[in-house]
Amino acid sequence: MTTMQFFNRYVPSFRRTVSLALCLALTSAFCGGSVEQKKSDKDGWVSLFNGKDLKGWKVKIAGYKLNDNYGNTFRVENGILKVCYDKYDKFDGKFGHLFYKDKFSHYILRVEYRFVGKQTPGGPSWAFRNSGIMIHGQSPESMTKKQKFPVSIEVQMLGGNGKDKRPTGNLCTPGTHVVMDGKLATQHCISSKSKTYHGDQWVTLEVEVHGNAIIKHIVNGKVVLEYEKSQLDEKDPDAKKLIKKNKVKMLHEGSISLQAESHPVEFRKVEILLLKK
Repeated sequence: MTTMQFFNRYVPSFRRTVSLALCLALTSAFCGGSVEQKKSDKDGWVSLFNGKDLKGWKVKIAGYKLNDNYGNTFRVENGILKVCYDKYDKFDGKFGHLFYKDKFSHYILRVEYRFVGKQTPGGPSWAFRNSGIMIHGQSPESMTKKQKFPVSIEVQMLGGNGKDKRPTGNLCTPGTHVVMDGKLATQHCISSKSKTYHGDQWVTLEVEVHGNAIIKHIVNGKVVLEYEKSQLDEKDPDAKKLIKKNKVKMLHEGSISLQAESHPVEFRKVEILLLKK
């Protein structure tokens, strides 16, 4: 065998082996779930939504068993992930959440959303054009059948009512607390400094999460809220169960879910960029 024949036969295989090893090494440098819905783009963003169906997601609606998608609340139509209520006669406290199958710790989550249509009859007044992204959340399997909200950090989305100031990218804390400006913040909801988005316009919302350190809410490219040290509320009944079971109070990772609170909402993009620790 000549030297040229040797290289032609063995070097390509060697290069493939090295390429695979490099890919595995790069993957191990990141933390979070497997994010296998779609291939990443050139910047590393991976879509959690395949544009066709709810594969990779789990449904939990208050009063119903896991993956009982009552009234086809969560659905995919024309490439859009929708929260719909056209098959409801009355909302009747059926708060719902759509959970991605993996949990994450260090990442940037980006969604493009908009509110549409009218609020479902029976929905609470505060839920008008109101939804959210739940991060650092408990698993849907650990929720009780009647539980309305997962213990989590909520990145609240609000749509304008046409006249009043209603910032989006706010913070709500079902069963949790955070530290803001060096102090423990125990109020349930804290408004961001974003502008108000009236009508059915699309809004880009990003959440930059660094485990138990800094979390940033970013609306249309501008940071509107920051906090750190997310933690379970020792006085909350659902959070107390998690503390007792897991022996952990501080939140370093958790589930991601999209909310259904009685007003129709659409998502045309749900994607994630994993970050190094």
